[in-house]
Amino acid sequence: MTTIQETGEKVAANVERVIIGKRQEVRLTLVALLCRGHLLIEDVPGTGKTMLAKAVAKSLGCSFRRIQFTPDLLPSDVTGLSIYNQKTQEFEFRPGPIMAQVVLADEINRATPKTQSSLLECMEEHQATIDGTTYPMPEPFLVIATQNPIEYEGTFALPEAQLDRFMLRIRLGYPSPVDEQRVLDQQKLTHPLDDLGEVLTVDELRSLQASVREVYVDPSVAEYIVRIVNATRTHPDVYLGASPRGSLALYRTGQALAAITGRDYVIPDDIKALAEAALAHRLIIKTSSSMHDIDPRQVVAEILNTVPVNDATGASTDRRGETAAEAARAGAAKHGASSPVRQ
Repeated sequence: MTTIQETGEKVAANVERVIIGKRQEVRLTLVALLCRGHLLIEDVPGTGKTMLAKAVAKSLGCSFRRIQFTPDLLPSDVTGLSIYNQKTQEFEFRPGPIMAQVVLADEINRATPKTQSSLLECMEEHQATIDGTTYPMPEPFLVIATQNPIEYEGTFALPEAQLDRFMLRIRLGYPSPVDEQRVLDQQKLTHPLDDLGEVLTVDELRSLQASVREVYVDPSVAEYIVRIVNATRTHPDVYLGASPRGSLALYRTGQALAAITGRDYVIPDDIKALAEAALAHRLIIKTSSSMHDIDPRQVVAEILNTVPVNDATGASTDRRGETAAEAARAGAAKHGASSPVRQ
């Protein structure tokens, strides 16, 4: 996993030339990218949401399109439409901006629910059906969406089905005074985004995405993931808990985080570090509970404190799929020695 770790550091360093003081958020963006997941960035205006998406796109050798979501945007403005050609007397398909490898859906919650729903098939099945014909999305395909808090004017709450399509949701927050002064100094003459170059090709990205799938997840860690997700469904303040898609999101992102950390196996701490970003946006709080300002992030934190880790160790495996402890015991038995590994 050294290659993934080195490449991740290279991409992160490039992005951090634009996004200052947000190492954890940049790291989570790379996690979503490596496990073929879509990312939702939610925060107040002016905190760098769009800049983060643009910096990631410019760091990759991928095609990039930006869609500015507005109340009058139509689904065909996103996916494309068929136009009648008078010369050929046939309909020709004109692809929309969604037909790109990296798509920035800027201020996605300013569009109507009808337009938002045009992304559902694209994000989940990597295809779009227009006028009865199905068109595949280019690979890799990543949607980075930004949204303002729903309390702001002119916003529409994203449907639960739409939110569930996003593998991770992150918030940038305001920079520290020191970092904000660095931003001022950095943009005195030019914007660093203007000089940002590509550091990762499409083929390299595909190779890294395939390698991430090979990161080992011990059955005890997988069971820990399931117990966390199940706890969201039985929590007294939660009306609707996370679906199995939430379990898969924790599983896949755990593999990616382990890889960029330099490990070839997932540990419980990886799952804990990702639980809020992977699960909080999938929870619906009961109306009676929301009156008491209960945040889904608080629910996830409470679940992490109450669900025991038990025997989830995340031990690495050798090529035969054995844990390190099993391999040691097998070696000791082969040489007629007692096993040095404690049971």
